[in-house]
Order: sequence, then structure tokens, then C-alpha cells
Amino acid sequence: MPRSGRTIFQRIPEYLHPFVVEQDATQYTAIDHASWRFIMTLSKQFFAEHAHQKYLDGLRETGISTDRIPLISEMDEALSKFGWGAVGISGFIPPGAFLEFLSHRFLPIACEMRKLENLAYTPAFDIVHEAAGHAPIVADRQYAAYLEKYAEAAHRAIYSAKDMEVYDAIYNLSVTKEDPEASDAQIAKAQERLDAVTASVTYVSESTYLARMAWWTIEYGLVGGDGTPENPPKIYGAGLLSSVGESFHCLGKSVRQIPFTLDCINTGYDITKPQPQLFVAQSFDQLGRELEAFAQTMAYRRGGYEGLAKAKMAAAVTTTELDTGIQISGIVERFLTDADGRVSFVQYSGPCQLSSSERELSGHGVERHGAGFSAPLGRLRVGSGPWQSPKALTDADLRSGSEGVVLEFESGIRLQGKLQPLSSGASRPHPHLFTFESCEIRWGDRVLYRREWGPFDWAAGERVVSVAGHAADRSAYLKATGQFDRPKARQKTNLKSQDPRLVALYAEVRKIREQPGSETAKRQALDRVVAELDREFPEDWLLRFEVLELTGDSRCAKALNRIATMSVESSPSAPEVAELIKRGLAVLQ
Repeated sequence: MPRSGRTIFQRIPEYLHPFVVEQDATQYTAIDHASWRFIMTLSKQFFAEHAHQKYLDGLRETGISTDRIPLISEMDEALSKFGWGAVGISGFIPPGAFLEFLSHRFLPIACEMRKLENLAYTPAFDIVHEAAGHAPIVADRQYAAYLEKYAEAAHRAIYSAKDMEVYDAIYNLSVTKEDPEASDAQIAKAQERLDAVTASVTYVSESTYLARMAWWTIEYGLVGGDGTPENPPKIYGAGLLSSVGESFHCLGKSVRQIPFTLDCINTGYDITKPQPQLFVAQSFDQLGRELEAFAQTMAYRRGGYEGLAKAKMAAAVTTTELDTGIQISGIVERFLTDADGRVSFVQYSGPCQLSSSERELSGHGVERHGAGFSAPLGRLRVGSGPWQSPKALTDADLRSGSEGVVLEFESGIRLQGKLQPLSSGASRPHPHLFTFESCEIRWGDRVLYRREWGPFDWAAGERVVSVAGHAADRSAYLKATGQFDRPKARQKTNLKSQDPRLVALYAEVRKIREQPGSETAKRQALDRVVAELDREFPEDWLLRFEVLELTGDSRCAKALNRIATMSVESSPSAPEVAELIKRGLAVLQ
């Protein structure tokens, strides 16, 4: 079916649906569009020299124009040429969800537009960051390949319970800073909360390491150059490409340039401040090589004791895959090893799920395993040949004896129980999943499972081949645990915080710019706008810039220079505004 004939909800997994927002272009005001236009005007001029060569071509190829905030549907269609898509979201979604979209080759694009006061930089994710930052470089196939490999690794990374606390604190701070009604005290309180949560983190998860790698590459990466002033590196990170303020200074002497290696994952970052250092990659191919080196250390590749140890420390939902293909999702509470250090028993707490190939096994979701799950692992002592391998067991083997069967593992664990018969014509949800009645599991004097606890579902397997983050069948798990019951995200707007009369003046200038008419009539209309600006909005600079661009009006030029030179004491944002105005005037000249 053609892309245009399928809704976005048909093209992404169900567990990502709650994050999707339908873009409403009517929520963008004329001030928002003017802000976008100014950012893109400065960006094209500056990044033509300082960004990766794909930037300008990528803007065109991904359907991004200078004059108006782009439609995500248009970007989705344009990105389809590169095997990618675009989907609308609202603000700063959990990092795991962001990476999940990437793993399915969708670029999540925040629908919101930053406030005029935050034109140079905003800690909140907005459409400038996603559309003008991420999208152009995705058009480079080498970079897109790295992004896809990165998303695949992140899809399987183990996150920790603390990671979510940090996310919540960062989200709270970014939203508070972007809120036009937030007080200085509220912002300070949000910052204190983030500082406290960050200070309490004692364990660095795989997800955090990968988040750092994303920050220093996908968000704030530099590439190429030879370290000399004559041949500086180029910008490709979306955080820089979407920040006309920070990008303008990032190649100066005040920011250290460090050759990119995997060691970047040991460097933390502050999302709310300009970065004191940046990492310079030799090429996009190098990014892929370093990512592969890290992936080799991850629990989903290592499995076994090492993987389970990471999962236990994280205290979050992970998925353990056995050599029989059964996947056990839940929080690892404990695991035991035999005398040779091999994993012999795993126990999970909380809601658990059994899956195969990331599909929940029929009847073995949270409803059945809401209180936890456990499984003895390893080779069997009984007999020789196929009987030593749990993978070779059949129903007939486990029905031997009227009182059931006794399985003795090489580790010393002993399972005794009676195989629960299948109903007529039924088959097992998985050939290596067996249910025992009146089951008891012991390891010497230790009782690992008691008969009175009810039927025991045994996920047979010798080895743990992989341990990955999150549940295997995420849609089924999240729905069953109520995590789909989150409020539907909605696009936020600047409408309420902007003066209606000022918005109307911006809209009038935009109409004059876009619609045909006599030059005399346009000039008269613009004269009326400037007169009202001088009378009612003496500090507004962006609309004066728009008028100056159209007419070269000396009154606007003088007003802009006055605003640019106003004292720092009059406004905390004065130096930033002054720099934007001066750069805009330089572009016009």
C-alpha cells in the first residue's frame, strides 16, 4: 500500500502510539513562523560554511523550507526516499521511546515551536531541533546507517530505575524553562531536583552510556578537519544545527575539541547549558566502528552471568533469552550459579511475560505471571545423550512414571513434579515450555519452589544467550501493566503567551510578503505597521527585522541598533538578542 494510504498508526508498533501527536499547523502563530524564518535565514548563511556538506542539500531533500514551519506529513513523504519516515511527538519524550522510533526508522519530530525569547537556544525539544537539526543529516546515507545501528543497540540496551528518575527531572526542567509563566523560583527548584537526582546515581547503565554517545555524536557531533584553523571540523549534531546561538561559538577557542573515541561515553553532559567540549569524528564510518565496539560489551551480546548481573543491578524490566528461544521478561531479583560459575537458576519479580521472537506466548503474559517467574537452567544428570539437554526433552520423556518425573541438573538442583496434560488437540505455546503440577524444586536444603504455590511453568534451557532491556513483546506487556494508560500527548502552543495585537501585526507583514499587490500599497501598509510598533511595541525586534528585509526602512534599522545596544541590566537576554540582531543585519548587508 502506498505511504499516503496508510496512517502513521499502521506503520509503527502499538506501544509507541501514546507518544504520537497529530501536528496542528493552526497552532503556529505568525510570530512562530517569523521565528522559524529568522533561524533558518541565519542557519543557511552560517552552516553553508560550517556544517557538514549534506546540510543544505538535506534541507531541500527532506522538504524543509526557510519561509514556514514545515509540515511533518511533507517531511515523512520526503524521508521515504531514504527509507525513513517522520512522526509528530510532543516535546521531550523518554529517551528510550525516542530511540525506539529510530530503531523503526522513524524520525520523531516535536511539534512545538520555541518561544521568541528562546530563539537562540531552548532546552526543550522543538520542531527546529528535530526538523532543521536531525532531518537534513539523515539524508546522508553513511550517517543514516550509523543512526540505524545506534537505534538497534539502544533498542536492546538495559536501562535502570534511576534513568527514569533522571529523565523525569530533565523533562521537568526543560518544560519549566520553556513555560512563559514559570518564575525564577520554579526554574531554580526544577534545577535543584535534577541536581539531586543526578547526584544520587551510583550505577551507570548501558542506556546511559549510549545516551552519552548519542549526545556527543547525534546531538553535538563534529566531523572531519585536521585540527588546524585553516581546516576546522564541520558540524553535524542536531543540537548544534538547531541552535543559532551555541553553534555560532562552538568552533571557537572557548570550546575544547577532543578526537572522538569510544571514551566519550565516560563524559557526562548538562542539557541546559552550552557544552564546554565537543568530540570530533574522523568520519561517519568511525562512528559505526566505535558503536560496534561498545555493542560487543552489551548484555544482549554477552548473555550469561555478566548479562544477568547488569540486569539485577539495573532493577528494571529486562528480557532474558535462553538457548531454546524462550524469552523471559521481568525484573531480575536473583540468580544462582553452580560450582563452575554457570547460571543455574533465575528468579524474577513483578509482572513477567514469556515470549518467543518478541511475540508473547499464548496464555503466558502478565495475567498468568503477575507475581513473578523462575527457572532452573543447565544440563541434566539423568542418563546420557539427548536426555542431558533440556532442548531434547519431549512430552513422552516427562510423562514417565505414574507419580511424575524427577529432573536432576548437573548443578545439583532437583525438580520433581507431574507434567500437566494438554487438552485434546492442543499444542504447547512453545516446544520447550512445560507445566508441572504438584511441583517442588530444591537445591540441597534450599527450597526454590513449593508445591503449594500452584502449577510451575518451566522454561527449559541450558544457557542464557542474551539479556536485553525492556520486555520482549513491548506492546502486550505495556498494555497489560497499564502503561498504555498515559494521558494522550497534545501539541503545545505559544498562542496564549503572545500578545494578540502583536501577532496580528506579524501576520499582516507576512501577508504583505507573500501576496501580490502594488508596491505603493505595500509600503503604506508597512509604514502603518512600523508606526504601531514604535507606539505600542518599542522592544520587539524580530518584526522590525522582517520589515527592514522588505523595505530597507531606516527607522527599523535605527530601532534594531537601539535594541541591540541596550544595557545588559535592562534584560538578562540582552547580549543574546544583541548578537542575533547584529548577525541578522550582517546577513542583510
